[in-house]
Amino acid sequence: MKNVKEIKIEVKGKEWQDALDKAFTKKKKDIKVDGFRKGACPKDVYIKKVGIEALFMDACDIAIEDAYKKAFDDADMEIVCEPNVSIESVTKEAAVFVFTMIGRPEITLGDYKKLGVKKEKVKVTDEEIEHEIEHIKEHMAEIVNKKDGTVVEGNTAVIDFDGVVDGKPLDGGSGKNYSLEIGSHSFIPGFEEGVVGMKVDETKELKLTFPEDYTPELKGKDVTFTVTVREIKERIKPEINKDFFDDLGIEGVDSIEKLKEHVEEEMMHQKEHQAEDKFIDELLHKATDNMKVDINNEIIDSEVKRMLNQYRQELQMQGVTLEQYLSFTGTKMEDVENMMKPQAIARIKTRYLLEEIVKKEKIKVTDEEIKEEIKKASEQYEMKEDEFLSAIGGEEMIKYDLEMRKAIEIVKEG
Repeated sequence: MKNVKEIKIEVKGKEWQDALDKAFTKKKKDIKVDGFRKGACPKDVYIKKVGIEALFMDACDIAIEDAYKKAFDDADMEIVCEPNVSIESVTKEAAVFVFTMIGRPEITLGDYKKLGVKKEKVKVTDEEIEHEIEHIKEHMAEIVNKKDGTVVEGNTAVIDFDGVVDGKPLDGGSGKNYSLEIGSHSFIPGFEEGVVGMKVDETKELKLTFPEDYTPELKGKDVTFTVTVREIKERIKPEINKDFFDDLGIEGVDSIEKLKEHVEEEMMHQKEHQAEDKFIDELLHKATDNMKVDINNEIIDSEVKRMLNQYRQELQMQGVTLEQYLSFTGTKMEDVENMMKPQAIARIKTRYLLEEIVKKEKIKVTDEEIKEEIKKASEQYEMKEDEFLSAIGGEEMIKYDLEMRKAIEIVKEG
């Protein structure tokens, strides 16, 4: 492909000898040679005993950093992902590295204006307003112990449970005073259904089967859970009265009529926002379909890696590592990467589309616009301006984001 360059960088002379010296210094502390205390062996003695070749790999690791910089300078192209590097040859006199540099691919814009996409008109129905008010009441519901009766859908059953597979306790399949919301489907199929109808202090055996899409060691296997209900909790929704509006705490909302007006306004705003996002997504999808670009596999892999890192961070915020998530769900890393590829390709195409529109339309962002955006965004996130800039990577990121937004506005024309 035209955007791929192979660049050879030779490291020789003093630069290579310095790398060999540093490699020996790194190894020296662990070297034990007869006649010398550990870490005190001279370099020439070490080389005579084991050969200079023993230093080559460490020396290459040291020399490759400066070689990278030279390769970037020699490439004379916009590098868009991490280069691949291989060692062509290495001797006591020199090392030769081969860098495969991937530049920005050639992009040919198609139609990106007047694409015939219509923005959806939104409305809020009376039924949706009533449903949202019920949701508000559900959110404000009081959780109380259910003294009599049985577990029903929507209750929370506090249970003890023990699972047995193949006559042995199921690893991770037991719990005490576990709060199970009936309807959450957090256990395997049949478990929650089996708890429905149970009373407090009742014990029951649930004979179930793990689904075929479960972890390899358990899928399709029979399991027996012994379940005891310790408590049943139910949600009691509040009556709509003065206390309800006081607890709700929305300024100016003190009647059912005003609550409906408030709910309609909030839902309308949300629907308009969703309709705008959908409108833009459809426009960008159509514009990228009209665009011609060949994307290297290396660029796609780089984007997938970036998405995986973002996902890893999101999971960590929930107290779960990516490795734990893969184990819980019985998913392979390869499967996650393959699942992310279509989205990665779409993101790359959208980015290239908008960047190319910025060039073609000669979009400019003024210093005043950047300052105003920094001020607005830092206030939104309740941060000092310098802290906000440091967190996002500086003014260039603000400038880039504003350019992308202006490009989107151009796509929306017509």
